[in-house]
Amino acid sequence: MPTVAPLAKVDKCRKFGAKIIIEGSHIGEAKEYAEKLIASEGFEYVNGYDDPPIIAGAGTIGIEIIEDVPCVDVVVVPVGGAGLIAGVSCAVKTLKPDVAVYGVEPEFAASYTAAIAAGKPVPAKVTPTLADGLAVPTVGPHAFEVARHYVDECVTCTEKEVSLAILRLIENEKMVVEGGGASGLAALLPGAQLDRPELKGKNIVVPLCGGNIDTTVLGRVLERGLAADDRMKNFVATVSDRPGGIARLTTLLGDNGASIKDMYHERAFLHSNIDHVHVKVVVELQGKEHAAKIERALVENGYDPVWDDGSTKKMI
Repeated sequence: MPTVAPLAKVDKCRKFGAKIIIEGSHIGEAKEYAEKLIASEGFEYVNGYDDPPIIAGAGTIGIEIIEDVPCVDVVVVPVGGAGLIAGVSCAVKTLKPDVAVYGVEPEFAASYTAAIAAGKPVPAKVTPTLADGLAVPTVGPHAFEVARHYVDECVTCTEKEVSLAILRLIENEKMVVEGGGASGLAALLPGAQLDRPELKGKNIVVPLCGGNIDTTVLGRVLERGLAADDRMKNFVATVSDRPGGIARLTTLLGDNGASIKDMYHERAFLHSNIDHVHVKVVVELQGKEHAAKIERALVENGYDPVWDDGSTKKMI
């Protein structure tokens, strides 16, 4: 496993009796090291996303989809090494050819998209992503050869969309899903690449394929999701450094229903009036409309907030 493998996944495999070897910064480097052990230790290597029996096993998901949801119109599958989508798309298209199959991969590890453009598996740039289980630098050649004939289209999703998808699944479905497993839903969120008119009202199946996410990472992801959902914002405002200056700001925020999560004030690195300080405030809100209400209240009371994107743009 690579160094970015979630501790939850490592521990679960170890409890099943596996000897865990941590090597490489991503799945591709871990795979290269594993292949070296074949010669030195005499091991047999089983590719987790490109062995034909593994791909065939993934196809049983497609069979179950057709059996359980016979009215399905669209299937959206996360893509890493392409083994899962190869098996699912082959089964689905064989049993019900009119079903559309879409792949979704993180924009920071778009190896299937690169393979489609090149006509064959090629190395793609991989950078750290919330969808760490999909961070495969080169798709499997067997998987690609199957998937390219059955997958209608492959799109990418952003880190913001992944974090928001994880949040939606926890809040609405009471399910803890890792970044890679939530990528299919991420692409269907408002503003994402599969948020298309032709998919509205369709029966869409999204496999949530993975729940290995560390608790510490989950906490950070949820905060990112809240920020993406305009339920957590931060801004910088200038307040008086006289007694009661910060209190007036906090009272204003409280009166308008904002909960202060964090606050930091800066005195030293300023070039403004000596009687003023900059205050950076993180607030928990109820959504976009509430954020606009807070912004109006700040402006009306003489504050000129600079929001978390570094600009002074208004949210009204």
